[in-house]
Amino acid sequence: MKLAFLIEHPAFSITFTVLAYALAIMLHHRWRWIPPIVVACIPIVALLLLVHEPYAQYNLGGNLLTWLLGPATVALAVPMYRHGVHLRRSLPTLALIVLAGSVVGMVTAGVTAWLLGAPLPVIMSTVPKSVTTPIAIEVSRELNGIPQITIALVILAGVLGASFGVPLLRLVGVREDRAIGAAIGSASHGVGTASLVQHSEMQATVSSWAMAAAGVFTSLLAALLKLFLR
Repeated sequence: MKLAFLIEHPAFSITFTVLAYALAIMLHHRWRWIPPIVVACIPIVALLLLVHEPYAQYNLGGNLLTWLLGPATVALAVPMYRHGVHLRRSLPTLALIVLAGSVVGMVTAGVTAWLLGAPLPVIMSTVPKSVTTPIAIEVSRELNGIPQITIALVILAGVLGASFGVPLLRLVGVREDRAIGAAIGSASHGVGTASLVQHSEMQATVSSWAMAAAGVFTSLLAALLKLFLR
């Protein structure tokens, strides 16, 4: 009972979340294959299951950490400024790559849901899963999807990209910084982009631009899809 009372206090959830992530980072430094975001979730989920406390109550403190995502996302513009000249030279090629990535991401998500027998609202909910949450929610609403499903898929795409994106790309032979940045930014939005800062500033630069461009392309493509569905 006392533990449940503590969890209801925002200061506890903030402290516990930060400590869980710090522990995950320490383990990641020791064993590089360990994904910090996934590992940090384990003690939090275990605690909530142990005390039978709803996540909404625990997240009262997490809302403050979520608010900090805004300044953190804006801070991603710093590497873009530092590498602006190199980025400008590659913009036409990067634009085509991100456009292709946006199309593939939307089509594969929708087709997979359709093949699994999902109803149309669920299919439409999967379409914007690769862009940042505010854009994904609006696109989902425009397509008559279910925003709650979209949010869950956006979080999943970000966590998977941040945890396994770079190793998977290297496994298939993609090693150039701009290519990695374009792939992660197109598929895993801000969460994936933030994970690249510790690997390469150039990767983070390209990923930041790709994340913004993917949001624009997805919104435009969703508008065309809506016209097609009428």
